[in-house]
Amino acid sequence: MLFNSHAFIFLFCPVVFLVYYVVASASYRAALAWMVAASLFFYAWWNPPYVFLLAGSAVFNYLVGAALDHYPRHRKPLLAAGVGTDLLLLGYFKYTNFFIDTLNAFGAGPFATAQILLPLAISFHTFQQIAYLVDTYRGETRHYRFLDYLFFVVFFPQLIAGPIVRHDEIIPQIAARSTLRFDWRNAALGITFFSFGLFKKVVIADYLSQPADLVFNAAGATRFSFFEGWLGAVAYALQIYFDFSAYSDMAIGLALFAGIRFPLNFFSPYQARSIIEFWRRWHMTLSRFLLAYLYIPLGGNRRGRARRYLNLMLTMLLGGLWHGAAWTYVAWGGLHGAYLIVNHAWRSLPLSRRWAAARLWGAGSFLLTFGAVCIAWVFFRAGSFAAALEVLSSMLGRHGMRPAFSHMPEARHYLLAVSAAGLLAFFAPNIYVLTERFAPTLTDIANFLRGRFPAALAWRPVIPWALAAAGAFATGALLINRDSPFLYFQF
Repeated sequence: MLFNSHAFIFLFCPVVFLVYYVVASASYRAALAWMVAASLFFYAWWNPPYVFLLAGSAVFNYLVGAALDHYPRHRKPLLAAGVGTDLLLLGYFKYTNFFIDTLNAFGAGPFATAQILLPLAISFHTFQQIAYLVDTYRGETRHYRFLDYLFFVVFFPQLIAGPIVRHDEIIPQIAARSTLRFDWRNAALGITFFSFGLFKKVVIADYLSQPADLVFNAAGATRFSFFEGWLGAVAYALQIYFDFSAYSDMAIGLALFAGIRFPLNFFSPYQARSIIEFWRRWHMTLSRFLLAYLYIPLGGNRRGRARRYLNLMLTMLLGGLWHGAAWTYVAWGGLHGAYLIVNHAWRSLPLSRRWAAARLWGAGSFLLTFGAVCIAWVFFRAGSFAAALEVLSSMLGRHGMRPAFSHMPEARHYLLAVSAAGLLAFFAPNIYVLTERFAPTLTDIANFLRGRFPAALAWRPVIPWALAAAGAFATGALLINRDSPFLYFQF
């Protein structure tokens, strides 16, 4: 079931939240049980048999966590068994055919690929539960009640595409409650977040998919000009931006409606002035996971500069592989690893501090960062290395530099859409800035702010904002005319 579907918006959500609050007024534990059941139904809507895989994974990891608490002398083998099983499960479903295809490509085959349907969101809930096991091993958790743990794993707003929440962020919010009253402010915030997220997805991201698909799907068969290549690449960069931003906003809005606050997962990453800053703003909870459970255990920056750069590269390569079982994703991760190494090396030079003080440096670093990100997105979007290289060839002008759009009959409309979306992504304050005083997430955004915006724009539960949210919701709901999964659903 998709957030951007009429069944979800007009049937699932009203029923789930109405029953949740009616039951919560008498017994919050019963309301949690209802929300867990609704979340499992939400997951089963996609493929009913795989709900048993999700539930079984949660039960298994909960029992391993309990064993880590009760048998401290056997913590290492228990942790190895728990994490190893999680990774084996993820590896079987997500990487079996990738491994087979790689063997065939190197002449070790031919081996027939397996008929395996990738379980929805297996990467997300696997990472969440691995973090729980590692924290339990470190003595950073206490043993939770099973219902609380199950809610943490399967709560539907974050189940499919994040944020990758930590147990100590969600379970303490629910564990001590006995009842829950409906909060109109949370509801107003939640509706605002969901409505603007729906608008971003249906109106902006889905439209931008048209020029992006035109270029990437025809790469190789059609030779695009320099301008067409860049239009397709920038359109995809903005498509995935608004698609993931939309999901993140809608997830936070739905959680607020249930009285739960999530950590921030997406904060205007195209306003970043370096790749380091980009990764502090893009998929923030994944970056946090990779930092805490991969980069730091590898040694982080504690063993010299060369080891630090190696750890950065390994982390980003594995981060790329996490996104998808293809070498194009590994290349995307490798490019970002190289970007981060260059960025850190530059920051270590005295010259960088003098340049950073220059007036034009901010604009130049912003353009350089966005250009580098766009180039990396080509590998992320392309279906193969050959397709990626064809698009990059167009972007380098190898198929013509003339300002022509002969392969894009709707080029004028696409240019207007990309320009408008770019202005929003590059310069507009996001919804988290506008609602800062109400703390809609668990994350303090003070470190991300540059200057102040007019106080008159700040969100308040007043009629103008209600009308704006209603307009965004109505426009998004009316324009839903096809199944359009969020891009991060495939990961």
